Amino acid sequence: MLQLGQPGQNGWGTVMATDTAFVIGCLALLGSRIPQSLRIFMLSVAIVDDIGAILVVSIGYGSRIHWEILALSAIGVVIVRVMALLGIRSITLYFLIGGIIWLIIDASGVHATITGIILGLMTPTVKWVTDKHLHTILDSVGVMPEANHKKNATTHRMALRTAEAAAREALSPVERLETLLHPWVGFVIMPLFAFANAGVLINITDFGNSITIAVFLGFTLGKPIGVFIFSWIAVLTGIALRPANLSWLLLLAGGFLAGIGFTMALFIANLAFSPTLINSAKLGIFSASLFSAILGISLLSLWAVFGKNKLNNSMDY
Repeated sequence: MLQLGQPGQNGWGTVMATDTAFVIGCLALLGSRIPQSLRIFMLSVAIVDDIGAILVVSIGYGSRIHWEILALSAIGVVIVRVMALLGIRSITLYFLIGGIIWLIIDASGVHATITGIILGLMTPTVKWVTDKHLHTILDSVGVMPEANHKKNATTHRMALRTAEAAAREALSPVERLETLLHPWVGFVIMPLFAFANAGVLINITDFGNSITIAVFLGFTLGKPIGVFIFSWIAVLTGIALRPANLSWLLLLAGGFLAGIGFTMALFIANLAFSPTLINSAKLGIFSASLFSAILGISLLSLWAVFGKNKLNNSMDY
């Protein structure tokens, strides 16, 4: 609203996303002094925020959509679903099909980031081997006789292959993917992404720029107000239940932490703003993220130090 009819109005999606990694990091600083319910709530907010932001990027910041090419990507998605129904568990094969779908969606005019959401939601979450069954298989391998002749050797190799498959299928594909990708995402992709998008020249006069102010207020006021009001509406209408140890003060503090929008906000800003405006938008993102982190941590520290019950009662009804 602050940029309606002005050069920065195309950047409305910049203030949508919450940086999951930074929010979790801020909560980790407080350790056990805050309830687990707040961590779950904030993680849920961050995930939904990111999904919404990616949908906005895919639809709002794409080019002209070529529907016939997009239809081909839908066929690819159907193929992935059929593979899952047939019980195909090869991650390599899913990577291959997923890469082809990514290229097709990118060529269709829709931003290809939506591919990650679609394929991520379709990844099987069910494991085929229970922990008890796995232990039974491993125990049976451990008591097998030594492979001292051809028949025993063949039986031993088959048992080992069975144990290998059981160990693999004791984790669902989504868990295996998470384990496989986490080091690359955490230590390579995210640092490179932040490094490539974070460059900004800071000038004290730029803080008065209308785009900087709009982005700053969108994160520091819009996010906490939105999180608080929609949480209140959800509880009031019965859509959601508020845990007893998750007070309204904690929800408000969490709303301020939701104003940390570093990485995804930078990505959207680079798509939305022209080269002459991007510097002002980045300055607003950085300053808002820093302010939101400090204020959110301060409120949570205040809640932890000065008595949880007293502060809870001041905000509860």
